[in-house]
Amino acid sequence: MPRLFTGIEIPVPIAQQLSMLRGGLPGARWIDAENYHITLRFLGDIDDTTASEAASALAGIRRGAFDLRFDGLTSFGGRKPRAVVAETSMPQALMDLQAEQERLLRRIGLEPEVRKYIPHVTLARLRQSSSREVADYLAARGL
Repeated sequence: MPRLFTGIEIPVPIAQQLSMLRGGLPGARWIDAENYHITLRFLGDIDDTTASEAASALAGIRRGAFDLRFDGLTSFGGRKPRAVVAETSMPQALMDLQAEQERLLRRIGLEPEVRKYIPHVTLARLRQSSSREVADYLAARGL
């Protein structure tokens, strides 16, 4: 079964700028710049039939362009950090797009997303990084 999500690709020039933040954090597994994205909805491990239904349900979405900006770096996971991320702004157009996808995917029977939506780009996944190391990394970047 494929593990799927919907998302927004990050343009190459911006991805290259974000990739300059790589390094300097022990235990970080850095994401390749070509894989940077803003997840809109995680679908999970779903069968081919459900994947086709999801693609059909989402195919009709038409939205105009909107601007996003990066507001800084943070980590997810609290005392046991699991990711370093670049936070993005939350323009109404992005929130409306995410909400529309959520509604359409629930209609085809997918379980609702229980986590609060926080738009971001994951830069690194963390396994053995301490909260102190992550705090030092973030402080060194002044963001």
